[in-house]
Amino acid sequence: MRIRVPEMNGGNCADIMCGYFDQEAVSDMVYAFAALFVFQLLGELIVNWTSLPLPGPLVGMALLFVGLIAHGRVPERLSRTTGKLFQHMMLFFIPIVVGVMMHFQRVAAEWLPFLVACIAGSAITLTVTALVFQWMLKRCRIAGQ
Repeated sequence: MRIRVPEMNGGNCADIMCGYFDQEAVSDMVYAFAALFVFQLLGELIVNWTSLPLPGPLVGMALLFVGLIAHGRVPERLSRTTGKLFQHMMLFFIPIVVGVMMHFQRVAAEWLPFLVACIAGSAITLTVTALVFQWMLKRCRIAGQ
């Protein structure tokens, strides 16, 4: 794979880089990450103020969900960026896998609860996904009639 290296030819770096990066996509990405981090920060603040036994990012994502419901739709800029993030979601699991491997001795010693939690979590996720899918299909059929 060849990488094209631009020639300066009197242009400055900003002019050259504008040809490589879509400014609208970068703007969308900054907007989306800022929104995600603001909601995560709000979640952390609420957890610290109220001493809730929940992770701050979880509370932040719940606040984001409520905000999106109140707004009535997902803003296009947020939708485009999060769509790209979901395409590469496996990268987000690398730190989790590394963390589990760092504590492999403990997992090996307590394998049964770990296995039960994995199977139960997968079963619950599959069941909820199937139920939501059925509900959405019924809703689409009713709207289509």
